[in-house]
Amino acid sequence: MIMPKFTRSLALLTLCFAFVSLRAAEPTRPNIVFILVDDLRWDALSCMGHPVAKTPNIDRIAKEGALFKNFFVSIPLCAPSRSSFLTGQYAHKTGVIDNSNRAELSHKLITFPKLLHDGGYDSGYVGKWHMGNDSSQRPGFDYWVCLPGQGAYENPMMNVNGKNAKVPGYVTDIINEHAVKFIKQEHKKPFVLYVAHKAVHGPFMPAERHQNLYAGAKFPIPPNIKDSLEGKPVLTRDTEDNKKKKKKQEKVGGESGHVSEQGAIRQLQCLAAIDEGVGDIFKALEQTGQLDNTLVVFSSDNGYFWGEHGLGDKRWAYEESIRDPLLMRYPKLIKSGTQLDQLVMNIDIAPTFLELGGVTVPKAVQGHSLLPLFKNNKTDWRDSLLTEYFQEKMYNRTPTWQAVRTADWKLIHYTELTGMDELYDLKNDPYEMKNLIKDSGAKKMHDKLEVELARLVKETQ
Repeated sequence: MIMPKFTRSLALLTLCFAFVSLRAAEPTRPNIVFILVDDLRWDALSCMGHPVAKTPNIDRIAKEGALFKNFFVSIPLCAPSRSSFLTGQYAHKTGVIDNSNRAELSHKLITFPKLLHDGGYDSGYVGKWHMGNDSSQRPGFDYWVCLPGQGAYENPMMNVNGKNAKVPGYVTDIINEHAVKFIKQEHKKPFVLYVAHKAVHGPFMPAERHQNLYAGAKFPIPPNIKDSLEGKPVLTRDTEDNKKKKKKQEKVGGESGHVSEQGAIRQLQCLAAIDEGVGDIFKALEQTGQLDNTLVVFSSDNGYFWGEHGLGDKRWAYEESIRDPLLMRYPKLIKSGTQLDQLVMNIDIAPTFLELGGVTVPKAVQGHSLLPLFKNNKTDWRDSLLTEYFQEKMYNRTPTWQAVRTADWKLIHYTELTGMDELYDLKNDPYEMKNLIKDSGAKKMHDKLEVELARLVKETQ
């Protein structure tokens, strides 16, 4: 029987409405914009309480989303930490355990952008890959703008979608411009954009417009700036690096007891261009009508010392090195002004993005999705974490270590040294001044943390 033309049209129209209704009922997978800064310590943002830093656009992420008070990296070193962000695994699992040339290995990593790409996302990468000097395109990216190795602050060489050329301008501005360009492209699918800045890594070259920013600013002086290093034999032991450091201090009149204000100010000046770029990203998302369907995440690959314990750079197990900022905005899931106290790690980022993007999380992933914390802040969560570091040939002052941190305590174990471990009561000694490793009153806690550290090491192999 042949259906009358009007009846056929009505049936087809009904079917179309049914299909549209079905599509409207399906949850829309969000876009993801992940912004990673290099060497930005956890407290260097105004939203984290810094009295000098001015970061209004970055602060907006926290104001309209979530701020994590206790975010830590699995290893406080650039390349290994980035491998953990990308894969959700510890560096000893990814194989990227130092800053040596890991380019070949990094092509083989199973990363969250690749998995999201394979699961139906457009994917873009802009910035510093920093696992070797190879700037060629990694698997799983549709849009690729990459610095070779560390890259340069001014007029950097860049691989722009397969073409290597010197790009005129200031590197942070160039990265910001490409991020905005990718966002404004036509996307028929949800997208994931990974923005990895060179700043605020040394040699701390701010944009010309920011070179007088914070002039005359006075930094607070935390107690551990004047740390005598009593109870920290690992920092005073006889190594070639320590001899060079001591000679340098004698020559310039000593460093102990002073915030490295020049370095700190220069880092914050570099951060200003990143903050402007975050504002540009917000504007691009607003102009394209995608802001509230985009998860915006801001973090750093490791912390940085401003003279605490007489240290600069990173690599140590103290808070200034292993603790970082983490901010997230996605109004469909995260209430504005949310603050979370849980112990969260960089290995948790990949599974969070994969779950939100509707992609199966591989069994090899060692982190945990953060989504349950937004749905129920009382959900079961880790009460301890493992962080680690592997000695590098060029940095013999910093030995291999493993550390376990809980909400209130930290045990640092130097795996190849005897009698140099450190134990801190963070609740009563947040600046890690008094090593309690030989304190009889802390023995019970020491023994407990030793067991916990052994468990975490075994679990993550």
